[in-house]
Order: sequence, then C-alpha cells, then structure tokens
Amino acid sequence: MIRVAECDLVALDFETTGTAEGGFLNTPWQIGLVVIANGRVTLERSFQSLLHVPEDQPFNPYAPGRWAQLRHELAQAPAITELWPQLQPMLIGHPLVAHHAPTERTLLRQLFPLQEFGPWIDTLAIARMAFPKLSDYKLENLVPALGLAPLLEQRCPGLASHDAFYDAVACATLLETVLAAPGWNHARIEELAALR
Repeated sequence: MIRVAECDLVALDFETTGTAEGGFLNTPWQIGLVVIANGRVTLERSFQSLLHVPEDQPFNPYAPGRWAQLRHELAQAPAITELWPQLQPMLIGHPLVAHHAPTERTLLRQLFPLQEFGPWIDTLAIARMAFPKLSDYKLENLVPALGLAPLLEQRCPGLASHDAFYDAVACATLLETVLAAPGWNHARIEELAALR
C-alpha cells in the first residue's frame, strides 16, 4: 500500500454550465488542476483553462461562477479534447483528488470514455471524518471555517470560490492540511480512496 506522502496526487475541479432548457446538457466551461507532491501543494505543477462553450448555448441561470462575464472568451476557448495532450500526463497514472469526487469523475468519464482514471480521493469524505463537529462541508465554507482563506488568497490572488483553479487549489490545500495532522500523516492511498 502506498502512503499519500510518497506519491503525486492531482486535485482537479470543473466549473460547469448546468443543464438548461432545450436539452442542453451539463458542460464544463473551466478546468483547474494542481499537483500535491509528498503531501504538499505544488503550484508550479498546475494547469488551468477556460473551455469552449458556444455563444448560443444557454447556461443554467443558477450555475455558479463568473461565466456571464466570460461568454465571449468561452466561445473562443479550446475544447477540452484539444487540451488532452496537456491534461493526459496529469490525469493518467496518478490518484485524483476532488471535493465531492463523483462530480469530476462523471465528467471525466463522459469526456474521455476510453480512459481509466483514479483511484479517487474525496476531500468531502475526508473533511467529514477529520472535522466531525462542523455543520457545513461545502468547500467554499470549509476554507474560512478552517482558517485557510489567507493561504488561498496568497496561492490564488484575485480568485475566489467557483473558479476552477481556486477550487482545485482549495481542495488540495484542504488535503494538505489534513495530511499534516497527527494520525493522518501516514495515510495510505487505498485507505483514503475507500472513504465515502
């Protein structure tokens, strides 16, 4: 069994359009990834990009994020399949980390159905176990509740929750914080992947 502190993990986040009238499916419009190496967030090994959404494709009006200000940029952005040469070295062969991992896992399976991804580590499940007295485990609320906001501001200046890169770094920072705590620093990939 491999200790988390002995390998590279990749935290990722998608921001999506949500489903919309007219049969428009949930489509990613932004992706953010960051490597966690030896239990530490490694910003120099990260990736972020807007993703192509046609200008005439509606968004669900309740979809979070700053997509409304970016519609022109999204129409010009690359399709995620065009980014595969850059994404593949980060997404294949590493444990993947996400906050509420089923969302990112489902999107990756839809986008790249012939690829195998994972194992998956869900920081939502980890946060519930590590901080059982909290009442809210949404990533945007965990960051201030755990005092991580100043570190996130330093790591992602000018960004905020519901930006894919910010949320990927927030997820990675949450895992980094937990792994530094007694009892967690010897955690193994298989143990964390089994948490639900």
